[in-house]
Amino acid sequence: QLQLVESGGGLVQPGGSLRLSCAASGFTLDVFAIGWFRQAPGKEREVVSCVSSSGSEITYADSLKGRFTTSRDNAKNTAYLQMNSLKPEDTAVYYCAAINYCSVYEQWYDYWGQGTQVTVSS
Repeated sequence: QLQLVESGGGLVQPGGSLRLSCAASGFTLDVFAIGWFRQAPGKEREVVSCVSSSGSEITYADSLKGRFTTSRDNAKNTAYLQMNSLKPEDTAVYYCAAINYCSVYEQWYDYWGQGTQVTVSS
């Protein structure tokens, strides 16, 4: 069974940090680019970042540059999203998804995780 599983979400105070993980099972992650998306309550899902299969190319949503960092460890079959200086508006369900080449179009992604909740609140 091919699965992506996110972890690392939770409740954090404004200004805090979290690192999300996206682990693959049933397939080798290193042939896929990994996109991170988020969906806030009442809003459409939006792209956060994407890292190429090798990790050499990374793109971010303009509004998140400087606070969020995407990486991957293909030896561990896992990708990561490091989130710093978190704000209440970062509250959302965060998803990772696999695709051959990075895209901002979520309908092109082949595999999706179940999502992990991130809540930024004092």
